[in-house]
Amino acid sequence: MAILSVMLMLFAGTSSAVVFEPREFSSAQHEARYRQLNEELRCLVCQNQNIAGSDAALAQDLRREVYRMLNEGLTDEQIVDYMVQRYGDFVLYRPPLSPLTVALWTGPFVLLLLGMIFLWRIMSRRQASAVEQTPLSKEERERLRKLVSR
Repeated sequence: MAILSVMLMLFAGTSSAVVFEPREFSSAQHEARYRQLNEELRCLVCQNQNIAGSDAALAQDLRREVYRMLNEGLTDEQIVDYMVQRYGDFVLYRPPLSPLTVALWTGPFVLLLLGMIFLWRIMSRRQASAVEQTPLSKEERERLRKLVSR
């Protein structure tokens, strides 16, 4: 029974549940906007988690800031723009398509293609140099045949 209790305590800490912070909302729509914004913003400390599910101090500050701006009457776009202006596009789970994001997504494939072209050129040069070698003379072929037959 004690082992089961220990295992439950270990696994309870690894869940990815949303962090609960008691907040007062004027309406259900206001609360839904708050939750939606927290789901769309990335925790800059955790990096693979949104601020809704992160318990990092920065995520708590960001949630508090989102709540404050919602209460001041800012729109979702204004709140997201503020976060992007302050922290960059990395704060968004779905960053906008830009030359930088295109380069980040296509860069590895371009490097792989360049590597394959480079390897192909090296291999073709080796084959060309092997073909350019002078053929064996009759005596050399006979000597090679004797060595191989031993």
